[in-house]
Amino acid sequence: QVQLVESGGGLVQPGGSLRLACVASRSIFSMGWYRQAPGKQRELVARITRGLSINYADSVKGRFTISRDNAKNTVYLQMSSLKPEDTAVYYCNAGFPASWPSSGDYWGQGTQVTVSA
Repeated sequence: QVQLVESGGGLVQPGGSLRLACVASRSIFSMGWYRQAPGKQRELVARITRGLSINYADSVKGRFTISRDNAKNTVYLQMSSLKPEDTAVYYCNAGFPASWPSSGDYWGQGTQVTVSA
């Protein structure tokens, strides 16, 4: 069992920045972020392995940066140049190699990110 605790969501103007953080209760192979906007399916934003292999959704490449601190079991998502279409509930996700490249078995509670003028 892995517990995930998220922080950092909020309201930001277009072009602004936010940083999300997710702390896992123990070390885990992959950690990342998904998001779900109203009326849309949940989609991958970014994910990173313990070995620092990274995947980004095409829609966020060049704007978002994912990183992790393995010693702290923490993954971060630095979001810049935010757009209204980035508005969604962002969920931390974690899993073990059997799940890769699909989503892992563990989910955070979600944190709302709203990009609006």
